[in-house]
Amino acid sequence: MKSYIAAVVHTAAVFSLALFSIGSNVIAATVTYNTNSPDTGFMSGGTTLSGTNGASLVYSALPSTPIGPPSNVNFGYFTLFCPACTDKPSTGTLGSASFSAFTFNLVVTDETDGGVGTFVGSSSGGLIYSNASTINITWFPLILGPGTVNADSGSFGTTVIVLRRDTRIVPPNSGSKPGQTTLEGFITSGAGAPAVEEVPEPGTLALLATGLIGLHCFKRKK
Repeated sequence: MKSYIAAVVHTAAVFSLALFSIGSNVIAATVTYNTNSPDTGFMSGGTTLSGTNGASLVYSALPSTPIGPPSNVNFGYFTLFCPACTDKPSTGTLGSASFSAFTFNLVVTDETDGGVGTFVGSSSGGLIYSNASTINITWFPLILGPGTVNADSGSFGTTVIVLRRDTRIVPPNSGSKPGQTTLEGFITSGAGAPAVEEVPEPGTLALLATGLIGLHCFKRKK
């Protein structure tokens, strides 16, 4: 048991050092990026996907956008339209529309450093009503950069571009802008930025750190 706790405490120390290194190496600079590449779009072609009953899912690209990393960012918007859809009934599928499985290529260009990379989104499609949607898009990879990590061309330098793993498409009548879903992510820059395929949510990182610190305190009391 003692050896297990010691190993966990050692992991906590390494984890804390890693977090400190990432934070201390962040470079305060402006990164300009966009998602309006002609290669951004559905594999079936274009930025509009048609469903049944007159429904459509439309992607709106992001033009050249400067940000000061580290920063929460968006990579464009999906908007779900279905004029003929009604609210979900208690039984049956009356007033619904559906989408078949699809794939979407989100090409992100780091204009500052010259790197270009692609996030590929896969969805099994789903059923929608005016107030309900079962469409979810799962992305891979989740990180572009630093350097040539997951780059289609060029290099991202010290910039790291992160996309959330899942994008849940909101119903046509939901949201501050009806039917609009934001593609959310994060951009940071620094020599210590992580070059891994999966990055936990910030809240998950905080919980992990808290748990490891708690185990450290437990060991000290023992």
